[in-house]
Amino acid sequence: MTFASAAGAEPHLNVVPRTAAEAARISAVTAPTTDFTQPEQFETHPAGAATKFDIRTRDAFSFASANMPFERELDFKVGNGFFKKLWVTAPSSTVSSDGLGPLYNARACQRCHIKDGRGHPPEGAEDEGVSMFLRLSIPADQSDLTEETLAYLGAAPEPTYGLQLQDKSIPGIAPEGQMQITYSDVPVTLGDGSVVTLRAPEYDVVDLQSGRLHPDVQLSPRIAPQMIGLGLLEAIPAADILAHADPEDADGDGISGRPNMVWNHEFDREMLGRFGLKAGSATIREQSAMAFHSDIGLSTSMFPEGYGECTAAQTECRAAPDGNTPEQQNLEVSDQVLDLVTFYSRNLAVPARRNPGDPEVLRGKELFYDAGCTSCHTPKFVTDRLNDQPEQSFQLIWPYTDMLLHDMGPGLADNRPEWQANGQEWRTPPLWGIGMTQTVSGHTYFLHDGRARNLLEAILWHGGEAEAARETVRLMTAADRGALIKFLESL
Repeated sequence: MTFASAAGAEPHLNVVPRTAAEAARISAVTAPTTDFTQPEQFETHPAGAATKFDIRTRDAFSFASANMPFERELDFKVGNGFFKKLWVTAPSSTVSSDGLGPLYNARACQRCHIKDGRGHPPEGAEDEGVSMFLRLSIPADQSDLTEETLAYLGAAPEPTYGLQLQDKSIPGIAPEGQMQITYSDVPVTLGDGSVVTLRAPEYDVVDLQSGRLHPDVQLSPRIAPQMIGLGLLEAIPAADILAHADPEDADGDGISGRPNMVWNHEFDREMLGRFGLKAGSATIREQSAMAFHSDIGLSTSMFPEGYGECTAAQTECRAAPDGNTPEQQNLEVSDQVLDLVTFYSRNLAVPARRNPGDPEVLRGKELFYDAGCTSCHTPKFVTDRLNDQPEQSFQLIWPYTDMLLHDMGPGLADNRPEWQANGQEWRTPPLWGIGMTQTVSGHTYFLHDGRARNLLEAILWHGGEAEAARETVRLMTAADRGALIKFLESL
């Protein structure tokens, strides 16, 4: 696969082209290390100059880029206010805050991305599980939509319920249904004879309000991911990401990373997908607009429908009052508000590394490399020079992701496509900040649906292209496994 006109592939970024000398320096500094006796230079700064130091509280993911100019801090704080804002039903006297739904999953961005951290599956009947939802679709060949229409969608919508199950609604409109999860035990024997019991989830939808789901419906559970470092991931040159792609496994290492090329609704063109669990969105701004649309039921200039994700089959939902008012560009979320939320999301700082020079951490880092984990979890990149984004411009960063799609095997498959991602492929998630999950989010649930209850379980669920690395970890001694986990917890 080729990526046409790579030089102009990121129209939302004001990029200063690299010189040949810079490219050579970057190649040297991002080369994989072979010395595990001490931390690498600048490894303490996973987000470069944007790294936030000395923060180990529950608010660790909620600070601005450390290199943010003072005059830009107000925009960050106002954006934070809109990120936390609770939206209300229209019509309301607060026209800048109404338009919720009619169908929705949460009333505010912060309700899913609690403390800007990772979501979790429901923990019992009393937990509403607001930080988790189900994506819906059907096979493209089962859809009544034209091929041209489907080309602008990431998947074929379920005919009645659309692309996402909304489990909440405004008064007078029934929620679409409720997600139901059941778990079964999967024992895994480690190399030392001890047994780890994984939990395998199965998903269903109950209390459906508009009839049955399509018989071939595809359900994909999604946990809200952490928000840190997004602007830096957006600033990685597309060419550098594509340089790691090997869709035909030409080098024979069993790793076949693929880019997800997606349609961007802001620029009306194909772009490199970066955000979302399957890299289904190209920019932070579009990802934010999609979340307003699908999660909260709010209109933006990219998705201007005041009824949110209500389908043509949901006539009462489409007829409900909306908050599209002249004061807000005949939208519920004006471009000014969307830009402020985008700025906030772009500039949530990555916390500094903890104890990178600890001998056990260094040993775990060596094991991480030896197991082949860096084949997908690429340690470092240098971001583009950007004329108008000083926080993200030309930073050496350590996200531990290649931003590509990988086949993770049938165990983790949702069997649902998204753009060019198939039902077994997921984008490599960044690992920075993963060791702060317990502190920030109060849990250690990992993977796209939170099935893993700790880092070892997350590793043991790896399959497909990651099967060899998983087996290396499974067969490690207890001491080596402990060192590997301690390295991950230092990130």
